[in-house]
Amino acid sequence: MSSTQMQAPAWQQAIFRVLKEGGVRQVAYVPDAGHSHVIRSVIADPEIEDVVLTTEEEGVAVTSGAWLGGQRSVLLMQSSGVGNCVNMFSLLSSCRFPFFTLVTMRGEYAEFNPWQGPMGKKTQAALELMGITVLRADDPDEVGEIVSAGFDAAFEAGEQVAVLLSQSLIGRKKWERK
Repeated sequence: MSSTQMQAPAWQQAIFRVLKEGGVRQVAYVPDAGHSHVIRSVIADPEIEDVVLTTEEEGVAVTSGAWLGGQRSVLLMQSSGVGNCVNMFSLLSSCRFPFFTLVTMRGEYAEFNPWQGPMGKKTQAALELMGITVLRADDPDEVGEIVSAGFDAAFEAGEQVAVLLSQSLIGRKKWERK
């Protein structure tokens, strides 16, 4: 086990384990502190391609293209990025591509940034409106099982699934003054 994995909370290690054991070959993301362990683990793994995005909606196309090319791909994003993807989500329902995304939540527990509130409060509804099944992980001990269940629903049953990772899992964020 690498030093990166030993420093990360068990629930973050469980997420990467599900992706690795599930045969994920591409992980698309806009850099986000809440996904930092998975991102670092992906970058360190020569069997998984990390795809840095300029906007989250590109990730819907990346995951769809990966599937067409015979690979499993996952999109990592923050709740604010869900709003950027709504139009692209129509690709998933029109083409019936399996889709799996992990969404770190903002606008919830101890949120300090008022810009995060509106989308954070509507993330689940926006996903469900676009036909995406939403699972939510609030308890660190349940994250691995919930992520695994969502992963299987996407890649074994062909569904479109989002797992919301509660802001309380990640912890409080504060403005940093320099």
